[in-house]
Amino acid sequence: MKKKVLSIVLSAVMVASVFAGCGKKEDVPADSTEESAVEESSAGEDTDAETPSEDEEAPATALDISEPVTLRWYLHGSNVTDDSAVMEKVNEYLGEKLNVTLEPIWGTWADFDEGSTLAINGGDDIDIYFTCSWSANEYNQFAKKGAWVRLDDPENNLIEQYGSDVWAALPDVLKEGAVIDGTDGVGVYALPGYKDYGTQNTWDVNVTLLEELGYSLSDVESRDYYSFGDLLQAAKDAKGDDFYPLNIEAMVLERMVTNSVIVNGDAGTCNVLSYYIDPTDVSKDIGSKIVSKFGTEEFKKFAEQTREYYLAGYIDPAQANAQTANDVLTSKQLAGDYLIGTQSYALGYEVQASADRGIHVEFVPCTPPYVDKTSTQGAMMAISTASKNPERAMAFLNLLNTDPYLMTLLEYGVEGVHYNLNGEGLVEFTDERANYTPWRNGMGNITLLPTMDGEGDSNFFQEVFVPYYESAKGIPAFGYVFDPTSVETELAALANVAGQYAMSLCAGSVDPETALPEFLQKLEDAGMQKVIDEANAQLDAYFAQ
Repeated sequence: MKKKVLSIVLSAVMVASVFAGCGKKEDVPADSTEESAVEESSAGEDTDAETPSEDEEAPATALDISEPVTLRWYLHGSNVTDDSAVMEKVNEYLGEKLNVTLEPIWGTWADFDEGSTLAINGGDDIDIYFTCSWSANEYNQFAKKGAWVRLDDPENNLIEQYGSDVWAALPDVLKEGAVIDGTDGVGVYALPGYKDYGTQNTWDVNVTLLEELGYSLSDVESRDYYSFGDLLQAAKDAKGDDFYPLNIEAMVLERMVTNSVIVNGDAGTCNVLSYYIDPTDVSKDIGSKIVSKFGTEEFKKFAEQTREYYLAGYIDPAQANAQTANDVLTSKQLAGDYLIGTQSYALGYEVQASADRGIHVEFVPCTPPYVDKTSTQGAMMAISTASKNPERAMAFLNLLNTDPYLMTLLEYGVEGVHYNLNGEGLVEFTDERANYTPWRNGMGNITLLPTMDGEGDSNFFQEVFVPYYESAKGIPAFGYVFDPTSVETELAALANVAGQYAMSLCAGSVDPETALPEFLQKLEDAGMQKVIDEANAQLDAYFAQ
């Protein structure tokens, strides 16, 4: 990690005047102020966004909207306690456009996994579900279970008929990432959200504290994980025994240090299988095979170093416990109570994080941004096979992802209620925003939105966001998706074993000298080699295509 790669990329793009785990949410226009919000927003393509007029026709063609329908929509990651003002305007608009009444189900981070899977398995009357590569209702696996409508079905191509506008606006890599093998053959079973689709793990640096200790950002940029010790000790000496300078998400930390990429599949697969990339050129084929990450020399070295950091008091013991780790990570971030942390990068977040935490925050990349199947499937909308109105559902998703007014309304709320636009056309949230905060990346095309204050200027999405992610390279195994069907029993057993050891080893709370051999033996007994062989057979077949 010789240089801060992101800074180089940003600078180069800015000069050309063209230059994003997960952001949060945003809001909408009202009556006389609707135009101003939309005029300042960026369109998904290089077209100017305009406020929709009542005279415009719905984008769906040959769509029968003579009968009113209600669409139920299950979302993820929301903090919504009062959507009355928003939904009044949304349904007035959708009623005119599509003769639709929208009923969102605001799934939270805490309840989405259980709630959505119960609803799917129970055949509940829900039309659209958020799905992705990492949630319990995982895109690939539930497509194989027949939960999702194939959107490009040759017999009834919903994309061609009612979703051509949104499909045309998506980057090719997102379209490619949506193609999987489901119950109705190889095709598209969910609409990708146009959000940050590249992966870039970074060091989250409290520059304020770093400089108080007599160091500069270059002292982090010039080091790798194995040489952070003097920085961490200086912070420990200055702040006391109760201060833990290394603020980590343990499993992310492992991937950052070893340059491993999780293998797309179910949660159990992600826990035990990895594919390795070149940290300087992520697209370079280095002949990687899929391996058990925990059996590599890279992991052993990482675990030993992390143990040293843990024993030195650099890592909070609570971050080795799956029940407390995320809360501790977040609370320390917000309090600025750390020196170096882990962060999945999103463009513009440094400014926002600095404001939220009351410190100067900088992110130091471990690799350039890269794209894999998992990242392109990071946020998607699937039409349920239980839906009675799949055509209308597709038309709604098409409108949502191409109409700045509708997208802004659902994301940010009502202008003048949940947010205002300042003199520079940037979004500033009001106190009412606390009652309406959908997860921004979990809804749709965020490039349609006006820029939030602190995120950049009003052209942030078109001049910074879009070019940045277009610069992200695909890894050699980009299109590979592991099908775990033949080894589901083994994967379940492996996931149980990993649950006992993985986080504690990655956080340093157990001694790898004794725990790692024990862990590896239990993985072997649970069928590790069978899973590795099957994963690599599929990888070989993928490269042979």
